[in-house]
Amino acid sequence: MMRVSCASAPAPGRPVNEDLVFRFGPLVGVLDGATVPEGFDTGCVHGPEWYVRHLAARIGVAEAARPSARLTSNLAAAILAVRADHGGQCDLDHPGTPSSTVCLLRECGDRVDYLVLCDSPLVLDTGQVSVVTDDRLESAMAELRRTVATVPAGDSDPVTRFRHAVGVQRERMNRTHGYWVAAADPDAAFHAVNGTVPLRGRSALRRAALLSDGASSAVEQFELTDWAGLLDMLSADGPGALLDRVREAERDLPDRLRRHKPTDDASVVFCEFGPEA
Repeated sequence: MMRVSCASAPAPGRPVNEDLVFRFGPLVGVLDGATVPEGFDTGCVHGPEWYVRHLAARIGVAEAARPSARLTSNLAAAILAVRADHGGQCDLDHPGTPSSTVCLLRECGDRVDYLVLCDSPLVLDTGQVSVVTDDRLESAMAELRRTVATVPAGDSDPVTRFRHAVGVQRERMNRTHGYWVAAADPDAAFHAVNGTVPLRGRSALRRAALLSDGASSAVEQFELTDWAGLLDMLSADGPGALLDRVREAERDLPDRLRRHKPTDDASVVFCEFGPEA
């Protein structure tokens, strides 16, 4: 019943894509690795690209071994397995250890299960369009921006202020009253937003989109459309067209960006349900 199309692309000018899209049978997913700001240590010999590829592979193994287990449990198992993949070379307690957002959708007979961890949203069309978000990172960043704004500009140069902000953000990762993300602590999986949507009846799922924040910026930052319009665009033109629109907006509407980088990796998985048209 589930028909899947996808697209993923690195930020223009960057050779490495730290996003990853995947499908393992009834499971689809989007991962968005956290870019390491230049000059920051991570305690790890690997990087975000390595982490998302290993995490995706380990999610696939966990799903193959336990296809009826909860998504939270399989994600926790995958995070634990990636700890072992580091091979004892890395300081996994370092606050900058590689990490990734997670957005998963799994077809399970007459329902779908979903999981959202950190800022990779899931858009659902059940006759009424809704979006599943984990806004704890945005809440933490908003609080951080307010804190930084109280420091007089003359007290430090912009680079020092930025380094301080990144340090504070890292301290709030995978902490109560902070935000949660897939990294080295499998407990993070159990803090994900998760749920179930039916595939039968009046409220049956019709369409779904899994997005990295580089793709969801079409709605959340650039306001090119709303969530329903985004699904319509994906239905009519496909995921590649959405990424093209985002690239145009990054070039033409830079004043609307809320992130510190002018372009970002962007990924989308689009799912349609029901009988073939």
